[in-house]
Amino acid sequence: MIIKLIQPKMILRPMDTKLKSRMAPSLALLTIANLTPEEHTIIITDENIEKINYKEKVDLVAITVTVDVSEHAYEIANKYRAAGIPVIGGGIHVSAAPEEAVENFDAICIGMAEGCWQQILHDVENGTLKKIYDSSSELTGDKIVSPKYSIINKNRYLYTNVISTSRGCTFKCEFCYNSCEHSTKYINRPIEEVLKEINELKTKHVMFVDDNFIGNPAWTREFLTAIKDMNLKWNAAVTSNILNYPDILDLMKETGCRSLFIGFESINAKSVSSVNKTQNSVEKYNLLIRAIHDRGIMINASLVFGLDFDTKDVFSKTLNWLVENRIETMTAHILTPYPGTVLYGKMLSENRITDFNSSKYNTSNVVFKPLGMTPEELREGYLWIYKKFYTFKNIFKRIPQNSNQKLAFVLFNIFYRKYGRITCILASIITFGVLGRFARKIGYRIK
Repeated sequence: MIIKLIQPKMILRPMDTKLKSRMAPSLALLTIANLTPEEHTIIITDENIEKINYKEKVDLVAITVTVDVSEHAYEIANKYRAAGIPVIGGGIHVSAAPEEAVENFDAICIGMAEGCWQQILHDVENGTLKKIYDSSSELTGDKIVSPKYSIINKNRYLYTNVISTSRGCTFKCEFCYNSCEHSTKYINRPIEEVLKEINELKTKHVMFVDDNFIGNPAWTREFLTAIKDMNLKWNAAVTSNILNYPDILDLMKETGCRSLFIGFESINAKSVSSVNKTQNSVEKYNLLIRAIHDRGIMINASLVFGLDFDTKDVFSKTLNWLVENRIETMTAHILTPYPGTVLYGKMLSENRITDFNSSKYNTSNVVFKPLGMTPEELREGYLWIYKKFYTFKNIFKRIPQNSNQKLAFVLFNIFYRKYGRITCILASIITFGVLGRFARKIGYRIK
C-alpha cells in the first residue's frame, strides 16, 4: 500500500512565528513510519511546510490530531473518505476525546500506535477495518519503536535531533492531557535503545522531548551515568520536584545539560493547588532556581494564567518574579480546558466554558469564565507579560551570570522571540536546518 501520514498545519499564537512550526518533525509520524513494514510506501506530509496533494495516489491516510487543528483534520479526512480512501485518526486529541473523533474517521487509534498499527494495516488489507483500536492498556518501554530518522529532510526544520526517552507522566495535573481517562502510564525506554538513537543522529546536541525527564529518578540516574563520556549538550523538561534530587542535578551538569523546561505554572500556591499540581512547592521556587543556575543550567519557565485564584495583578507580580530570578526564557499559556481532561469535566459541569470552537484551544485564547478577572483582562494580561518579558530592558536584566549561557540566551531572546519574523526571512534563504545547526554550534559551542 501507499500510505500517507499527515501533520495538519499548526495554529500559531500571537507571539509565534514560523520558527515555531518548523521547530522539529513529528516524532509520532516518524514512529508510525518505522512501524510500517518495508513492503509499503510511506509519504509524510507536514502541512506547515507544504500543501496536501489530494491528487496523489494513496491507499491509506493517517492523521495525527491535536485539539486546535481537529476541525481542519476532519476536513482533510472527509476529502479522502469522499474519494473512497480509508482514513485513520490518532494523536493526543483522539485519545482524549475518542467519542468525537470516531465520527470523523474510518477508524481511530486510542493510545500508543505501537499497540495497534500493525493490526490496522492487516485489517485494511483484508477489508475488516474496525472503528476503534484501543491500545491505551499498559505497554512496556521495550515496545516503544524508534522514529525513522533516516527519512527526515534536515533542511526543513530547526531541530531534527529530538529524542523521547519515555511516554506519559507520573503526575495527573487537572489541565493536562495526562489526567485523561486514556492517558499513557509512565514508562521509560531501554537505555540502550536511547543511546542507539543518539549515535544514529550523529549529533552532540540532543533535545529530550519527554513530558517528564525525571518521572523515574532511578532510570534518569542510570541514563545520565551512561552518557557521561559522550560529550553531549542537551535540553529536557522536568517537574519542579527536581529540587529533591540534587545528585541528579549534579549529573545533569556533568553530562552537559544546558537548559530545563519546568512547569512552574503559577507563583500563587492556591492556584497551583487548584489544579492538583502536587509536585510544585511555590515556597521552594527560588531555591530551585538557585540550585539550577548554580550548576550553569538555564530555565524555560512554563506558566499558566487564569487559574481560579489568579487576579489581574498576577501578571505584574509574575513578571517581577521572572526578572528578579533571571529566568532565561518563558512559555506562557492561558488556562485551556482541553476536552477529556479533568479540568474540562469540571468547567463543563459548572457551565464555565464559553467557547467550543476548537481552533481557539491553543492556549492563547480565553474560552472559559475566569473567576478572578474578566476574560478581557486575562487575554490582555497574557499578551502584556510576553511583550514586557522580551523588552530590551528586561532582557538585559535577565542576562545569565554564567558566561557559558550568554550566547544561547541572546539567540533565543533576540533572534527567536523578539525578532523572530526577521529570523524567519533569513531561514527561508539559508534553510531552517542550516540556521538551526548554526545556532546550536555557536550557542552551545558544539565542535
